[in-house]
Amino acid sequence: MINIILYLFLVFFVKDSFANLAYITNEKDNTVSIVDINKKKVIKTVEVGQRPRGIIMSKDGKLVLICASDDDRVEVREAETLKLKYYLPSGPDPELFILSPEDDILYIANEDDAMVTVVDMNDKMIIDDIPVGVEPEGMGLTNNGKVLVNTSETTNMAHFIDTDTLDITENVLVDARPRVAMFTPDDKEVWVSAEIGGTVKVINPVSKEVTHTIGFEIPGVNEESIQPVGVRHTNDGRYTFVALGPANRIAVIDQKTKKILKYLLVGQRVWQMALTPDEKTLLSTNGVSNDVSIIDVDKLKVQKSLKVGRFPWGVVISPES
Repeated sequence: MINIILYLFLVFFVKDSFANLAYITNEKDNTVSIVDINKKKVIKTVEVGQRPRGIIMSKDGKLVLICASDDDRVEVREAETLKLKYYLPSGPDPELFILSPEDDILYIANEDDAMVTVVDMNDKMIIDDIPVGVEPEGMGLTNNGKVLVNTSETTNMAHFIDTDTLDITENVLVDARPRVAMFTPDDKEVWVSAEIGGTVKVINPVSKEVTHTIGFEIPGVNEESIQPVGVRHTNDGRYTFVALGPANRIAVIDQKTKKILKYLLVGQRVWQMALTPDEKTLLSTNGVSNDVSIIDVDKLKVQKSLKVGRFPWGVVISPES
């Protein structure tokens, strides 16, 4: 009987607890903060490499990968403890990256060498470098892993890459300083945010044509302060959230009509975002106010802001076990 009770506790409580942890990279502190989303509190802060920015997890939730930008490498850590397991090579100044659907290939945007580095996760070796535009950053990938989109901040392009051949198949001009590329859940669109251009371009990945340009107007906020960066889609096709940087707002967009529904006031210089597995909660990193905002997606309301480290940059949330 005791064993059964212990088993049920582990299944329903420990599992649920682990599925609601957020990992935040603090760029200036060289740390990662772990947030318990249910309790709305920081439960742990761990020192990591120099200038941590991009952060992702393996599909099974066992590994956390961190771009240690000033160390020119990727750290791979145990999700449960954040203990370092090993390093992966990259080019200079890795910023954002993405894993293939099988978690066997890692694609890394290296800001300082105009390259996307391709790393074999099993052999832990670089297998190729793809020349792209100047200051590559955003990394979007289709569900089947066949099409990769990288954005180059200075070249102002979205580069479509065939992951079988590792060749660029198309370069699509977007607005100034594109930061993030994000495919919709059905892979029928890729949304590219332009920080200086102040827009989001919606691109048809088949025709490579821009089908929509989304602009933003916020009463009382200067146009120069509206700088789109992070993009997150809900899987039900209902909402797309766009972080607007120094505007201190997140735009809530109807994913189908591309109409702006609402602006959510969050912390200062909102940067990146992540959704919980059930998509009921959205977290945003707010770099200048050194906090994260916790947002109720159903109510489209900010519930709480939590102090983390200095200049929180990236965020990833553990998947369902």
